[in-house]
Amino acid sequence: MQEYEAFVAFQEGSAMLADDPRRAVVALERARDLEPEQGSVREALARAYYATGRMAAAEAEFAKAVELDPVNDYAHYGLGLCRLRRGDVVAAGAHLRLAVAMRPDPDYREALDRVAAALT
Repeated sequence: MQEYEAFVAFQEGSAMLADDPRRAVVALERARDLEPEQGSVREALARAYYATGRMAAAEAEFAKAVELDPVNDYAHYGLGLCRLRRGDVVAAGAHLRLAVAMRPDPDYREALDRVAAALT
């Protein structure tokens, strides 16, 4: 039953993420509390935190998502963006390089280019 509740909360939160990230946070926090070891839940919650400007919380959730699923390219990308925003360019670059290596997405590459510009 708990897994089903977590799945429903995850689906709810994911559906709201683009249009209402504040409400998505509530649903995704519920999903995380029910299933704390689900990397997909942690990533979605990190996205919601990021969209609402809660950078420290977003960074913590992206870091947990990376810990749970080290090949999650988007979690590395998000973690890199969080670290770039707080000025840790070296750590940001490490995660963004991994993201680009796993999936050469143009957004990932653009963020990595910002790191390179900040280091020169």
